[in-house]
Amino acid sequence: MVFTPSPLLLKLLYNRGSLHNLPEGRGVAFSIKNRLDTARLTGLTQVKLGDVTVPAARITLDLGAGELRPGAGIDAASQAVDLPIGRVVTFVLDMPALAEGVHQLQVQFGTDAFGELTVEVEDTIGSPDGRVRIPRSDEDDYAAAAIQARQQFAEEFTQQEFSHLKNYSFDPHDLKGNCEHFVGVAQVPVGLAGPLTVNGEHAQGDFLIPLATTEGTLVASYNRGIQVLNLCGGVKCTVIGDAMQRAPVFVFDDARGARDFGRWVAENLEQIRPLAESTSRIAKLQYIDTYLSNKFAYLRFNFSTGDAAGQNMVGRATFAACSWILEHYKGAPIRHFYLESNFATDKKASQINVMRTRGKRVVAEAVIKREVLQQRMRVTPEQLAYHGQVSNVGAFLSGANNNGAHSANGITALFIATGQDVANVSESSAGVLYSEVTKEGDLYINITIPSLIVATYGGGTGLATQNECLRMLGCVGQGTVYKFAEIVAGVVLAGELSLGAAISSSDWVSSHEQYGRNR
Repeated sequence: MVFTPSPLLLKLLYNRGSLHNLPEGRGVAFSIKNRLDTARLTGLTQVKLGDVTVPAARITLDLGAGELRPGAGIDAASQAVDLPIGRVVTFVLDMPALAEGVHQLQVQFGTDAFGELTVEVEDTIGSPDGRVRIPRSDEDDYAAAAIQARQQFAEEFTQQEFSHLKNYSFDPHDLKGNCEHFVGVAQVPVGLAGPLTVNGEHAQGDFLIPLATTEGTLVASYNRGIQVLNLCGGVKCTVIGDAMQRAPVFVFDDARGARDFGRWVAENLEQIRPLAESTSRIAKLQYIDTYLSNKFAYLRFNFSTGDAAGQNMVGRATFAACSWILEHYKGAPIRHFYLESNFATDKKASQINVMRTRGKRVVAEAVIKREVLQQRMRVTPEQLAYHGQVSNVGAFLSGANNNGAHSANGITALFIATGQDVANVSESSAGVLYSEVTKEGDLYINITIPSLIVATYGGGTGLATQNECLRMLGCVGQGTVYKFAEIVAGVVLAGELSLGAAISSSDWVSSHEQYGRNR
């Protein structure tokens, strides 16, 4: 047994809002979803709805894909039901329809991992809302018929015909876990920049850079910066930190209870660690930061996650750890618990991630020779360094999370091309740019990206064109995520160099006029 779920966590098994009457008086149904850990359903005792008790003999379990199991036939010996993480089981009750309103519900069942469990919740029977619904298939929502039904629905609903949206070159079944209600593809142009010479610890050599964008001048600008870096020996890139977070919060009656809890967590870290790491062979708990405010204890769990970005991985690991904490903490009562408190700042820029790292913390740096800068960029090292000082004041006054020019441009274009979670640009685009004139009169330029969230495994990285772009970079296979992070950082520095010089030399507007005209 990995952990014993507390009553607070057991409520999370129930799919709130799933209680409903079946058509034509065929009974009542609701569903549960395994959000705890892999287990097997070894017995079903009963379901109570208000004052009505429904025994197992009057319950049918709908396991999906047309598989139905009688509730009375489930046992530990040969008729157990597998419950992997994320599996949904619908309980169909042979009973009269329920009236509209709030109902108290209790489910009693047995599992091999957690023993006998009782889930007690309340749910509501509502009236039909008459909404227009997008077509879907419970049997196979990625089959051609299901996709065509949605395409036809979209065309009829909007009175438009979509000829390009419907054209794609891969098996839609590959999209399971990546896109729901699939109807087609958005074709984003991919341009090539480079090759970029990277002198990293993991990325070493010359790399062609695929940039997916619809912004004119972007590829040209990054290509210009790459040429200058290459003429000066390339870009030196170093990964200096790696951590992915989930930040639960525990609520107490007062501040003292929260403080004492934080101390207990610190004292019991080595007991918490194996529980957190039991859910994955990859996720490793590095440390837990505790932050106290009001009567709340915020725990920031920090993991390494291998080649995956790891948000889902660390969510599951933190859930297991917190389940153990809820079961074993014997101090002041924990009144509420939430797996995420908004303190990991997932999909949001934040100062804590700039300071403490989220994803990969990576640095790119280079020395740009004076003559190269003047010949290729039409600026001097002194001009760029002074421009940087002025820009620092502007960034400070605006409260920006970045004192550079446009790191989000290159990061977003690479993210789209390589199947990253594009929403992570909100965090990944944070950057700390620094430059100085060397004693030889050259320009030293450096950017630290403190929260670069990238992956070479999982998510969208295995999809058709996205995987091809990762293969172009040589970033497919185990142990390649640091290599990819170094390449991204090098591309970002090339963009900072190019745009910074363009603004300093007043080429910025004219370049957009030449390459980005769409008027």
